[in-house]
Amino acid sequence: MNTRAFTLALIIAALAVFMVYTYIEDEKSVLFSKYGTEVSVVIASRDINELELIDDKKVTLITVPKSFAAPGSFSDKKSIENKLATVPIKKGEQITKPRVTNPGAKTGLSGQVSRGRRALAIQITERQAVSKLIKPGDRVDILAPIDITNGRKDMQKTSTVLQDILVLSTGKSITNALPIYGIKTAREIKKMNAQVFSRFNTVTLELTPYQAQKLIWLIAYSGVRPWLSLRNNSDKEIVRIKSTDIFDVVDEDERAEAKNYFLQQNKKRGTQ
Repeated sequence: MNTRAFTLALIIAALAVFMVYTYIEDEKSVLFSKYGTEVSVVIASRDINELELIDDKKVTLITVPKSFAAPGSFSDKKSIENKLATVPIKKGEQITKPRVTNPGAKTGLSGQVSRGRRALAIQITERQAVSKLIKPGDRVDILAPIDITNGRKDMQKTSTVLQDILVLSTGKSITNALPIYGIKTAREIKKMNAQVFSRFNTVTLELTPYQAQKLIWLIAYSGVRPWLSLRNNSDKEIVRIKSTDIFDVVDEDERAEAKNYFLQQNKKRGTQ
């Protein structure tokens, strides 16, 4: 083995490594002087919805040049835990202080009500509310039996009173609220004393002021609770729906018989 050649090769290799290292360090110095030293920032590891609770499973820590760190960014994951996103945050975006808040009064129901709308709660049962499978964020139609004659069967009707109504809350579970029943929460989240509601007897709807008056009149003076019919959230079509009476329920063979029966009954009432 040629010792001299081997030694020379080692020297050349070491020199090459040194030159590469020197070049990299020089480039880093240029970059640092231009963009600043590297700092840690917290970014979203997945898409985070508005008013979603943030925990360490939804964020990750990366290093970026100081000038690339967004104003108000967080440098460690602990400082972001148990905060709420005030806006949607996409995967890979830096999480900054203006985009999060602590749970409190401003994250309650009033912030969910659209301008010009009103929140109104009504009592429901399983039978009237799709077995209570309705959840905040769903959209419903409101149906009710109408009896303007106080007992005349031939005049009783069932009508679709309101259509495409947003459900703001079920009981005290609010749209985009937290935590969601059935999802495991970290021990730190439980310390927030946030209640979990799995049972409810009321549903809060988002209505125009006139729709709110209409629904209150219906409940107060008809003596019956309305029914909620669940619809697809992407179905926004408002259609004119004819009211249903007893003559729509019976078949054609029985319709004439029913009309004749009620006609005779009404004549009897007139002679009494």
